[in-house]
Amino acid sequence: MKIAIVSGKDEGPTRINAFDNALTDAGIGDVNLIKVSSMLSENTEIVPLPHLKAGSMINCVLSTITSSNKGEKITAMTAVAIGNELGCVVEKTGIDENIEKMKKEAIFMVKYMMNKRNVKINEIVVEQSTHVVEEIGSVVSSVIYLD
Repeated sequence: MKIAIVSGKDEGPTRINAFDNALTDAGIGDVNLIKVSSMLSENTEIVPLPHLKAGSMINCVLSTITSSNKGEKITAMTAVAIGNELGCVVEKTGIDENIEKMKKEAIFMVKYMMNKRNVKINEIVVEQSTHVVEEIGSVVSSVIYLD
Protein backbone atom coordinates (compact mmCIF):
# COMPACT_ATOMS: atom_id res chain seq x y z
CA MET A 1 0.00 0.00 0.00
CA LYS A 2 1.16 3.53 -0.76
CA ILE A 3 0.04 6.68 1.01
CA ALA A 4 0.82 10.38 0.80
CA ILE A 5 0.62 12.67 3.82
CA VAL A 6 -0.37 16.26 3.07
CA SER A 7 -1.42 19.43 4.84
CA GLY A 8 -2.69 22.86 3.91
CA LYS A 9 -4.09 26.10 5.25
CA ASP A 10 -5.87 29.15 3.87
CA GLU A 11 -8.51 31.80 4.32
CA GLY A 12 -11.75 32.33 2.42
CA PRO A 13 -14.85 34.53 2.35
CA THR A 14 -16.98 31.69 3.83
CA ARG A 15 -16.26 28.61 5.94
CA ILE A 16 -16.71 26.27 2.96
CA ASN A 17 -14.47 28.44 0.77
CA ALA A 18 -11.77 28.52 3.46
CA PHE A 19 -11.95 24.73 3.74
CA ASP A 20 -11.82 24.30 -0.05
CA ASN A 21 -8.84 26.66 -0.24
CA ALA A 22 -7.01 24.68 2.48
CA LEU A 23 -7.66 21.45 0.55
CA THR A 24 -6.29 23.10 -2.59
CA ASP A 25 -3.23 24.30 -0.67
CA ALA A 26 -2.67 20.66 0.39
CA GLY A 27 -2.91 19.49 -3.23
CA ILE A 28 -6.22 17.65 -2.80
CA GLY A 29 -8.76 20.33 -3.70
CA ASP A 30 -9.82 18.88 -7.07
CA VAL A 31 -10.76 15.38 -5.92
CA ASN A 32 -13.62 13.83 -3.97
CA LEU A 33 -12.42 12.74 -0.55
CA ILE A 34 -13.93 9.64 1.04
CA LYS A 35 -13.22 9.56 4.76
CA VAL A 36 -12.15 6.16 6.02
CA SER A 37 -11.10 4.90 9.42
CA SER A 38 -7.52 4.57 10.50
CA MET A 39 -6.03 1.31 9.24
CA LEU A 40 -3.16 0.77 6.79
CA SER A 41 -2.05 -2.50 5.25
CA GLU A 42 1.27 -4.24 5.85
CA ASN A 43 4.52 -2.48 4.93
CA THR A 44 2.82 0.74 3.88
CA GLU A 45 5.10 3.10 1.95
CA ILE A 46 4.90 6.89 2.27
CA VAL A 47 5.39 8.61 -1.09
CA PRO A 48 5.04 12.16 -2.39
CA LEU A 49 1.54 13.09 -3.53
CA PRO A 50 1.26 12.27 -7.24
CA HIS A 51 -0.97 14.15 -9.66
CA LEU A 52 -4.55 13.12 -8.90
CA LYS A 53 -7.09 13.20 -11.73
CA ALA A 54 -9.71 15.88 -11.12
CA GLY A 55 -12.95 14.37 -9.86
CA SER A 56 -11.32 11.14 -8.68
CA MET A 57 -12.74 9.34 -5.66
CA ILE A 58 -9.91 9.22 -3.11
CA ASN A 59 -9.93 7.43 0.26
CA CYS A 60 -8.35 9.40 3.08
CA VAL A 61 -8.10 10.04 6.79
CA LEU A 62 -8.86 13.75 7.16
CA SER A 63 -8.20 16.06 10.08
CA THR A 64 -9.65 19.54 9.65
CA ILE A 65 -10.79 22.57 11.58
CA THR A 66 -12.26 25.86 10.37
CA SER A 67 -12.76 29.01 12.42
CA SER A 68 -14.12 32.51 12.00
CA ASN A 69 -12.70 33.73 15.31
CA LYS A 70 -10.04 36.25 14.40
CA GLY A 71 -6.71 35.58 16.11
CA GLU A 72 -7.35 31.93 16.97
CA LYS A 73 -4.47 29.56 16.23
CA ILE A 74 -6.02 26.47 14.64
CA THR A 75 -4.17 23.21 14.04
CA ALA A 76 -5.01 20.00 12.19
CA MET A 77 -2.70 17.02 12.65
CA THR A 78 -2.35 13.40 11.56
CA ALA A 79 0.02 10.82 13.02
CA VAL A 80 0.91 7.65 11.12
CA ALA A 81 2.51 4.53 12.59
CA ILE A 82 3.76 1.88 10.17
CA GLY A 83 4.57 -1.71 11.05
CA ASN A 84 5.31 -4.89 9.10
CA GLU A 85 1.82 -6.33 9.65
CA LEU A 86 -0.28 -3.13 9.50
CA GLY A 87 -0.34 0.56 10.29
CA CYS A 88 -2.57 3.02 12.11
CA VAL A 89 -3.51 6.67 11.66
CA VAL A 90 -4.87 9.17 14.19
CA GLU A 91 -6.17 12.67 13.69
CA LYS A 92 -6.14 15.57 16.12
CA THR A 93 -7.31 19.18 15.99
CA GLY A 94 -6.84 22.06 18.36
CA ILE A 95 -7.53 25.71 18.97
CA ASP A 96 -4.78 27.77 20.64
CA GLU A 97 -3.03 24.56 21.76
CA ASN A 98 0.66 23.92 22.22
CA ILE A 99 1.87 22.16 19.06
CA GLU A 100 4.45 19.99 20.84
CA LYS A 101 1.84 18.84 23.35
CA MET A 102 -0.54 18.00 20.49
CA LYS A 103 2.22 15.99 18.75
CA LYS A 104 2.94 14.05 21.95
CA GLU A 105 -0.77 13.24 22.33
CA ALA A 106 -1.09 12.13 18.70
CA ILE A 107 2.01 9.94 18.99
CA PHE A 108 0.68 8.45 22.24
CA MET A 109 -2.65 7.61 20.56
CA VAL A 110 -1.11 5.97 17.49
CA LYS A 111 1.42 4.03 19.61
CA TYR A 112 -1.43 2.80 21.80
CA MET A 113 -3.37 1.58 18.75
CA MET A 114 -0.34 -0.34 17.49
CA ASN A 115 0.52 -1.73 20.94
CA LYS A 116 -3.08 -2.88 21.44
CA ARG A 117 -2.69 -4.91 18.24
CA ASN A 118 0.78 -6.20 19.28
CA VAL A 119 2.39 -4.69 16.19
CA LYS A 120 5.98 -3.44 16.29
CA ILE A 121 6.30 0.12 14.99
CA ASN A 122 8.92 0.71 12.30
CA GLU A 123 8.16 4.37 11.65
CA ILE A 124 6.03 7.21 13.02
CA VAL A 125 5.31 10.34 10.98
CA VAL A 126 3.40 13.39 12.21
CA GLU A 127 2.06 16.01 9.79
CA GLN A 128 0.37 19.23 10.86
CA SER A 129 -0.86 22.53 9.59
CA THR A 130 -1.29 25.58 11.82
CA HIS A 131 -2.83 28.93 10.93
CA VAL A 132 -3.74 32.11 12.80
CA VAL A 133 -7.22 33.12 11.67
CA GLU A 134 -7.46 36.49 9.96
CA GLU A 135 -11.18 36.40 9.02
CA ILE A 136 -12.25 32.83 8.21
CA GLY A 137 -9.43 30.29 8.23
CA SER A 138 -9.17 26.55 7.72
CA VAL A 139 -6.45 23.93 8.14
CA VAL A 140 -6.27 20.32 6.95
CA SER A 141 -3.93 17.40 7.42
CA SER A 142 -4.67 14.22 5.51
CA VAL A 143 -3.40 10.73 4.80
CA ILE A 144 -4.22 9.96 1.16
CA TYR A 145 -4.64 6.28 0.25
CA LEU A 146 -3.10 5.83 -3.19
CA ASP A 147 -3.62 2.07 -3.74
